[in-house]
This record gives sequence, structure tokens and C-alpha cells, in this order.
Amino acid sequence: MASDGHVITRAPRGRTLDLEERQKRYAITMGIRTLCFFAFLFVPGYWKLVALAGAAFLPIIAVVLANSSNHRPLPEPEPEGDDALPALPPGEIIPGSVDPE
Repeated sequence: MASDGHVITRAPRGRTLDLEERQKRYAITMGIRTLCFFAFLFVPGYWKLVALAGAAFLPIIAVVLANSSNHRPLPEPEPEGDDALPALPPGEIIPGSVDPE
């Protein structure tokens, strides 16, 4: 028997938190790119090529990482049968009326 309710732990991450996480990944990647550029100015030999390649390709990686979202793990399947969580019982109804004043 499948439930019609929603489970809060399966809800997607809030937009603000998702945006902050993306900005953080982008800033870290672009910071590493800046370090690669400065390393290009100071390192000798073949390391210059490595630093230059990092400075050239990290912007592409930064954009791809910034545009990827929702890094939450996939939810576990709902248990079926006896292992399923029971629904809450219906609440008690108290009869009465509302006074307009």
C-alpha cells in the first residue's frame, strides 16, 4: 500500500542553499585557476604547461560544476508490507461553533 503523503527528507534542497553551494564551488574553482595563472609566471620548465592548461581549462570546469545542482543522494525506496511506517491515526473532532464576534 503506497502512501499519498510527501516525506520531508525527500524534498529538494532550498533554492537559497542550492545557489550558495553553487557560488561556493565556482569561487573555489576560479581561485584555483588564479593560482594556476600565477604559478605559470613563476614555475620553470614543463610545469609552465601544466599551470597554463589549468588556467585555460578550469573556467569550463567551474561553469559545469556551478550549473550542476542537487548533490543529495537518491532517496531510499519506501519499505513495503510490514516494514512500512504506519500513518498517524485521525485526530479527535471536537464539536462546536464559531462566534462571529
